[in-house]
Amino acid sequence: MKVVLAYSGGLDTSIILKWLQDKFNAEVIAYCADVGQEEELDGLEEKALKTGAKKLYIEDLKDEFAKDYIYKAIKAGAIYEDRYLLGTSIARPIIAKKQAEIAIKENADAVAHGATGKGNDQVRFELTFKALAPHLQIIAPWRDWEFDSRESLIDYAKEKGIHVPVSKEKPYSMDRNLMHISYEGGILEDPYREPEENMFLLTNSIDKAPNQPEYVEIVFEKGEAVSLNGEKLSPYLLIKKANELGKKHGIGRVDIVENRLVGIKSRGVYETPGVTILMNAHQALETITLEKETYHYKQSVALKYAEMIYNGQWFHPLRIALDQFIDSTQEMVNGVVRIKLYKGHAAVVGRKSDNSLYNPQLATFEKGADYSQKDAEGFINLYGLPLKEYAMVRTKFKK
Repeated sequence: MKVVLAYSGGLDTSIILKWLQDKFNAEVIAYCADVGQEEELDGLEEKALKTGAKKLYIEDLKDEFAKDYIYKAIKAGAIYEDRYLLGTSIARPIIAKKQAEIAIKENADAVAHGATGKGNDQVRFELTFKALAPHLQIIAPWRDWEFDSRESLIDYAKEKGIHVPVSKEKPYSMDRNLMHISYEGGILEDPYREPEENMFLLTNSIDKAPNQPEYVEIVFEKGEAVSLNGEKLSPYLLIKKANELGKKHGIGRVDIVENRLVGIKSRGVYETPGVTILMNAHQALETITLEKETYHYKQSVALKYAEMIYNGQWFHPLRIALDQFIDSTQEMVNGVVRIKLYKGHAAVVGRKSDNSLYNPQLATFEKGADYSQKDAEGFINLYGLPLKEYAMVRTKFKK
C-alpha cells in the first residue's frame, strides 16, 4: 500500500508516519503545505526520511490560498456565527486538494491525516478527498489506533526510536496560517477564563497599541483589494501588509463559543488582523455599490457560504455555484475605502466609487430636486394596506 500523509513533523504526524508502516506495511509519502504558517521548514525532509518516509513534498500554496480562497471568502462576506472569519476552516480544503493531487500523481492507494475524531477538520479533509479523488482510501489514525493519550504517543515514539521534542504540554493548541491563528483546548476549555496576554502572537494588546490613530486607504476592483495606501500588491502580499497594520493596532481578536459540525460546543480564540480590516472595507464599499435587493439577498448567501466553508463543503457544487452569483454582484464593487485603525478597531470613515448608488440629491434633508415628499403618503397607504385590513378584521373579530 502507498499512502500520502499530511505531515508537519510534530509529535502526532511523526507517530502516524511510523504507525502507517507498522499497521499497513505502507510506503509513506509525506506532504507539507505552506499556507503562510511561518514555521521553519528546514530539516523537515531529513526528519521525514529518517522516520521512514519515501519522500517529502513541501508545497508553497500561499499565493493560491490568498487569491482563490481568502479573497473569495471576503467577497462573499463569509462570517460564521457572527464572529468567526473562518481562518482554519478555509485552509483545510486547499491543503487536502494538493494532497489528493500528489496521491494521484504518485498513484497512491490512500491518503491519511492527523485530525481527531472530535473536531471539524476530519470532515474538511475527507469531504475534499471524496470530491476530488473518490477512489482513494482515507486513513484517519485518531479514529482507529490504540493510543489514547499524549503519554502513550511518547512511549511509542521512544519504542520506535522516533525523535520528537518532548516537553511540557502547551496549555492550549494553536493553528496558524496567512489568514489567522487559532487557540483552543487546554486552559481555554473554561469559557469564563480570560486568555493570558502572552498567548497572543499576531496582535498587540490594546494598552500597547499606539495612542494615535492610523488611516489606510484600500482600493478594490470587482470586490478584490488591489492596493493598500497607494501600493499595488498581490493578494498574498496585501494580506501580509494588512496583517502588519492590524497587529500594530491590536485589531482582529475574537473570543467565541462556536457550534462544531459534530455537535459539540467549542471555545475558540482567534486573531485575524489583516482580513478583519479587509472585510470591514469590502462591506462598506458594497453598501454604496449594490442596490437594496441584491445587497439584502447577498447577506443570506453569505450565511450559507460561511456555513459551507465551516462544514468542509468547499468543493460542493452549491458552494461553487454560489461563487457565480457572488462574482456577478462584485462587477460594480469598485472604489476606495478609508479605514481608521485605533485601539482594536478598524472603523470605516470614508468610501467612494465611480459606481456609487449614493445620490446626495436624494439623501439630503434639504430640498432635493429628485424627490417629492408628498409622494410618500401614497406609498405608505399602499404599503400599509395589508396591515390596515388585518387590523380592521382583527378588531371586528374581537367584538
